[in-house]
Amino acid sequence: MKQLVIHLIFLLLIPSILTAQKVFIIKVDGSINPVSADFIHHSISKANAEKATCLVIYLNTPGGLLESTRSIVRDMLEAPVPIVVYVAPSGAHAGSAGVFVTMAAHIAAMAPGTNIGAAHPVTLQGQMDSIMSEKATNDAAAFIRSIATKRSRNLQWAEESVRKSLAITETEALDKKVIDLVADNQQDLLNRIDGKSITTADGVKVLHTRQAQTQTLEMGMLEKLLAALTDPNVAYVMLLLGFYGILFELYNPGAILPGIVGVIALIIAFYSLQALPINYAGLALIIFAIILFVLDLKIMSHGMLTIGGIVSLLLGSIMLIRSDNTLESVRISISVIIAAVTVTTLFFLFVIGAGLRAQRAKPATGVEGMVGQTGEALDMLNPSGNVFVRGEIWKAESVEGLINRGEKIRIIAVNNLKLLVGHLITSP
Repeated sequence: MKQLVIHLIFLLLIPSILTAQKVFIIKVDGSINPVSADFIHHSISKANAEKATCLVIYLNTPGGLLESTRSIVRDMLEAPVPIVVYVAPSGAHAGSAGVFVTMAAHIAAMAPGTNIGAAHPVTLQGQMDSIMSEKATNDAAAFIRSIATKRSRNLQWAEESVRKSLAITETEALDKKVIDLVADNQQDLLNRIDGKSITTADGVKVLHTRQAQTQTLEMGMLEKLLAALTDPNVAYVMLLLGFYGILFELYNPGAILPGIVGVIALIIAFYSLQALPINYAGLALIIFAIILFVLDLKIMSHGMLTIGGIVSLLLGSIMLIRSDNTLESVRISISVIIAAVTVTTLFFLFVIGAGLRAQRAKPATGVEGMVGQTGEALDMLNPSGNVFVRGEIWKAESVEGLINRGEKIRIIAVNNLKLLVGHLITSP
């Protein structure tokens, strides 16, 4: 009788135990980068620490960085907690690196109106040579074959998505066994995966998701900021702003604010660039372009230095992101490059140019500003005497022979508050 009561109590507690199950949910919306890789890594660790029944990753990405993709795939293949990748909402896309992430999940799902594919290695700016292209493709194909084999997915399509840049819809992906199911929404997804047995790094685990509590993990403000800074367009603009600020400070010592802004922008740019596959030849060309612009303001080159600076800046901007890695899909927008080159050219031609021209302009006030002024001799200058200039009496010395009293004079130079003058030559 006692054992029967215990069994009845246990049976009554089962629903509450199942209800207490947790499902952690995160969203990766954007490029795959070091920040998103860290976010996924920490989310897996948290889900495992809190004994969640699974971790659901909403995925919508055009692709991302090679090292970040490999890091995410490695974490997913070794995860002790079941990972569900859900390409959603409608209109979402798992492209390039997103294909690898989706296929590495224990359960891969897609929402209606989504697509997956186009995982062929691409260059960031321009074309790779045939040997590099073949090596990149073979590397990516081997990578995705290993994932497809591990997760028992369509090996042939996985390789063709790399070699032929194939992309398919959610229904085609389901038919080809690229994914496990198509779910209309989150609850539909949780209902349909309930009861599935998943083999993880810690062994076989049964999902209890139908009545599970869901908890969404969000990126912190710092992570969101860092994610924005790893955008190559942001890094590129910050780099140029840093150069502008420091140069403006050098040409206007004591302004302070441009220098502070420039240093901060450069630090941010260097942080962003270290997370991106940078081509240092491109960075050198950008710096060389700035030097050419500055030299053109000081040297009469008839515009040749400016033309060289424009070409150097354009080529450096295009080359700034290295193009020899596979799976990479980050790039600087060509519209951003064109806008930056145009603004930089105008900046140096007009803003700094106007400042330098002002520095070179003839003084209009003070003693130096008197050179070229005219006046009248109050005494006979033979060679010294007094002259009347701009309502003031000055001591003067003639450097062009005798000047009679009342004769018009012109100021040639100023020496220790004494004016050196000559005859004023008037047109007949």
